[in-house]
Amino acid sequence: MSNPDFVNTLYYGDNLAVMRKFIKDESVDLIYLDPPFNSQADYNILFKEASGEESAAQIQAFTDFWRWDKAAESTYMELQEDPKLTEMIQFLHAYLGRNDMLAYLVMMTIRLRELHRVLKPTGSLYLHCDPTASHYLKLILDRIFGPKQFLNEIVWKRSSAHSDTRQGMKRCGRIHDILFVYTKTGNYVWNPTYTEYSEDYKNQFYKNIEPETNRKFTLSDLTAAKPGGDVSYEFKGVKPYKGRYWAYSKENMEKFDKEGRLYYTKTGMPRLKNYLDEMPGVSLQDIWDDIKPESGSKDLGYPTQKPETLLERIISSSSNENDIVLDPFCGCGTATIASNTLKRKWIGIDVTHLSISLIKSRLFDNHVVAGKDYVVVGEPVDLASAVELAETNPYQFQWWALSLINARPAGQTSSGAGKKGSDKGVDGWLAFRESANLNLKRIVVQVKGGANVGAKDVRDLNGTVQAQKAEMGILITLTEPTNPMKEAALEAEYYISPTWGTKYPKIQIITIEQLLNGEKLNVPLASNMFREAPESKRQKEIVQKKL
Repeated sequence: MSNPDFVNTLYYGDNLAVMRKFIKDESVDLIYLDPPFNSQADYNILFKEASGEESAAQIQAFTDFWRWDKAAESTYMELQEDPKLTEMIQFLHAYLGRNDMLAYLVMMTIRLRELHRVLKPTGSLYLHCDPTASHYLKLILDRIFGPKQFLNEIVWKRSSAHSDTRQGMKRCGRIHDILFVYTKTGNYVWNPTYTEYSEDYKNQFYKNIEPETNRKFTLSDLTAAKPGGDVSYEFKGVKPYKGRYWAYSKENMEKFDKEGRLYYTKTGMPRLKNYLDEMPGVSLQDIWDDIKPESGSKDLGYPTQKPETLLERIISSSSNENDIVLDPFCGCGTATIASNTLKRKWIGIDVTHLSISLIKSRLFDNHVVAGKDYVVVGEPVDLASAVELAETNPYQFQWWALSLINARPAGQTSSGAGKKGSDKGVDGWLAFRESANLNLKRIVVQVKGGANVGAKDVRDLNGTVQAQKAEMGILITLTEPTNPMKEAALEAEYYISPTWGTKYPKIQIITIEQLLNGEKLNVPLASNMFREAPESKRQKEIVQKKL
């Protein structure tokens, strides 16, 4: 199913192909991208030649993606056909050689060109990166967008100070990321944003406290160097100092006085009270050290997860309600969630079903309904395509299958490499609550995509449920369960809800085909399944702040 308006859509696939096929010219208001570039890795490896096996082993986020291979070679040749990019891409090739760093830059260049195409004339682009390749990326952005469209280099302090010197570190701690901001034209959306004053600033400049209201205030001069109308009058027996004029009309001065906003010095000269609680704060600067990694979000275990408050600041500053926000590397979907919270439309693209699964689960928590509030393009839609996915990529199949029941993936990495042995027989989790006063109850989920599934697997799942102290277990299979499998499931008997008094099969088997046909699990009521999500709480906080 596709979305005719190209909004509120999750696309599974290579973002380059998706943008070329589905996203129209100048249709997007704001772009945020955080390409997979694992800053915890030793990036010196990127400069080694592509013939080495070490590259693929260490740069997990780029496996089969940011390597100098036939795809990178083909893209390099395509870019040379663009007169605007030929000279730059040839320079990078001559300077860097054919290695993984060049592959990364080539793949980024062709995608940034495509992102420029889909961005509206009033739109902005935020590219999130780290210092490893930021200098190269800025050259590419200058070439595609134009140096005059460079707006900011924002430094985001992503972590607190490190004490790595004790472990032998011989450099300054690396605690920041870079955000490059470019616009399509000089006529771009910008909503003034303010940050809170520091405690030192408030203590220094807002020392005065109004006894009647306990409000803090500072004083400002009511005179001006040049006249601006009839401003030479006497006010309560006082005139401005020689060579000065009142900054306000007599009518406004009397209004200030009536409102109690004037403070009179010993000489009788009035000064204007500026209350701290009426000040918007400090206009947004290009160093962001007030957004902590965990602020506004819960940890999903996704290595490149960014705080929701960071995305809220970007989206609030550079877009308006109902604008379209595009994240072509949407990862765990923070930009999507923030866009939804701030009443923007959104497009998310990712090449892994793990990401799509996580985002669908977060949207479900946030009461955003698939098929109604958004659509997903690129997932299997029938049994044949599900079988093909299971055969070509078992991990991707597993994550997609989990998303069919809104289960949380467990024990996986974002690069597509599963941590064998670490999941202890758990592919995913579901949770439910019996009542408001009880803790969450857990359901173990296992996914089997092969044909050789039998009664032993069902009994093993029951053992895992007991070992994990969970209440129930779900087995998702690609093939129809055999009679011995059904009998093994019945051996586990039932989970009896103490709140509702309802009996649920403790071990349940459901097929992919059943799920695709809309069949549901027999588990405690969906209305009790999840706690109020942090996203929902965050939306309430934003509304209250506006009020």
